Amino acid sequence: MNLDGTTIAMVATLVPVAVFSAAREHRRRRQARAAVAQAQAMGLDQPVSLHPTIDPHLCLGCGGCVTACPEGDILQIVQGRAKLVHAAHCVGHGACQAACPNDAITLVFGTATRGVQIPELTRHYESNVPGLYITGELGGMGLIRNAVGQSLQAVAHLAANLDGARAGWDVDVAICGGGPAGLAAGLACRERGLPHLVFDQQGLGGSINHYPRRKLVLTSPIDLPLVGRMPFREVGKEQLLEYWTDVAQRGHVDLRAPERVLDVQRWNGGFRVTTDRGSYTARRVLLSIGRRGTPRPLGVPGEDTAKVAYGLLEAERWKATRVLVVGGGDSAVEAACTLAQAGARTTLSYRSAAFARIKPQNQTLLDQTRGHGLDVVMESTVRAIEPSQVVLDTPRGERRLDNDQVFVLIGGQPPSEFLTKVGVQMSWHHGDRAAYAGTRGNRR
Repeated sequence: MNLDGTTIAMVATLVPVAVFSAAREHRRRRQARAAVAQAQAMGLDQPVSLHPTIDPHLCLGCGGCVTACPEGDILQIVQGRAKLVHAAHCVGHGACQAACPNDAITLVFGTATRGVQIPELTRHYESNVPGLYITGELGGMGLIRNAVGQSLQAVAHLAANLDGARAGWDVDVAICGGGPAGLAAGLACRERGLPHLVFDQQGLGGSINHYPRRKLVLTSPIDLPLVGRMPFREVGKEQLLEYWTDVAQRGHVDLRAPERVLDVQRWNGGFRVTTDRGSYTARRVLLSIGRRGTPRPLGVPGEDTAKVAYGLLEAERWKATRVLVVGGGDSAVEAACTLAQAGARTTLSYRSAAFARIKPQNQTLLDQTRGHGLDVVMESTVRAIEPSQVVLDTPRGERRLDNDQVFVLIGGQPPSEFLTKVGVQMSWHHGDRAAYAGTRGNRR
């Protein structure tokens, strides 16, 4: 076969390109396999709550889900198919599902080995108790965007099912919780002309109030009733709380805070809501109180002293003091790093051998701060808290640390007792989809 000069030139041009592409693809596959192995070794392959599952028979391997994920490293293409790699970092954005062109991704709760207990809700976020709705973290889905979207859907549904008989009721809707879900519900009620009250035991912001000062909150564009789109994607804690306050004022949200909800009971076809300040009747109730509930204690001697706290607000207050932070989640790592940067001699105690469930940016922050005012003691547990010291149990034996303050940041106890008392049914999910999650029609 005779080859002319043009053909030879084309071959000479294409062969290096093909070789380069093949080498690049081989390198990408090798890196993906290494990422999977590393995630499994560090325990990062186990999701915390809502997360995607990929049907390998439907996945095209296009990589759209990988690109769409805001967290960056949750999904990767492995052997031609999308795979959940750093599952512990997934926070349930759902952007991957929205980006999939072939419906190969479903959002689910829990896994076969690690179940998650959440309330039974309809796709409109109504519980088994007619007229009682649950949105936000309490329903198993975090993120400001999710919380706002759920509340807007819930209010739209309850408004469509309310008749005009308002006589004898204090309000149409009682909203328990002043975080993003509760604020959005209040705005939606005001927009629809529904008398409402928003109760919170602290004030607007919900769990954001527990973040350290200047904590960066990552969010995404959200359209709020009456006030329009939030003007930022990344914002500090103080700026976000200031914005929430301004929104509540401009939207004329009826906020009652501080006022703690103690009980919700069925009454006369609606509800009676009892707080620490009074009693109110409402035709509908929306719960957006979060999953944290009450802080989870250590259960060790000395924990009931004044030097122990379960949240950090102002790190600067502890400058030049000796502080112990207990925990291995994002809150504990962020608090420990913030304290060290503020000038506190900080020790972070964590019971496991690796930080398996912190966000990548917090791992980077930890690596940068470690050794610069921050000492990290892995595989350690607190045995006792004494007036001027704390006692840790470590693989090398007892370790005593001089100490002025202890922050216990090991999560909270979900308000299961409150929900049970109200009559809300809870169910365990082991890798299955709830009625209100993982459907294309619920995308926001």
